Amino acid sequence: MSEADADTTDMVALQRGENKALDRLMDRWQVRLRAYLLRHLSTQADALDLAQETFVRVFRHRDRFDPSRRFSTWMFQITLNLLRDHGRYNQRHPTSPLSEASETADDFDPSQQAINQEAGEAVRAAIAHLPTNLREVVILFEYEHLSHSEIAEIVGATPKAVETRLYRAREQLRQRLSRWL
Repeated sequence: MSEADADTTDMVALQRGENKALDRLMDRWQVRLRAYLLRHLSTQADALDLAQETFVRVFRHRDRFDPSRRFSTWMFQITLNLLRDHGRYNQRHPTSPLSEASETADDFDPSQQAINQEAGEAVRAAIAHLPTNLREVVILFEYEHLSHSEIAEIVGATPKAVETRLYRAREQLRQRLSRWL
């Protein structure tokens, strides 16, 4: 059974009242969802909070899930709405600048680790400086490996608009990261 089929099966089971189905969905998606959120947010704590809230909303709105659609698309729509709400809240209640999350491995030599960390921070900073509509599509495409049509459904745009946003985002990233290219 494919992941998409398992997701649909679990959502249908959840709609029928089998609450263990939510555990299976969380087991399958929590790591990817937190990684996705961390690419958008400044702290691990915020990513964890929004991941938990996403699953709360999946449960709360389980009756709204359409089994003819992909669960991942529906879940990322919920997550993106939470991210937008979080962003609006932070604009009204600023606290601190974006802090970079470290994604380096411990088994590099120190100089290579420093270079990789600096490059990773440059990429994260460049992505963080993209306008929201460009940042959303880049993360969904490059990190979540979703198709243009899936992204279009999540962000409420056409596949052509997604393609255009990806092009614009890549151009801006190329300019910001010219030192690393």
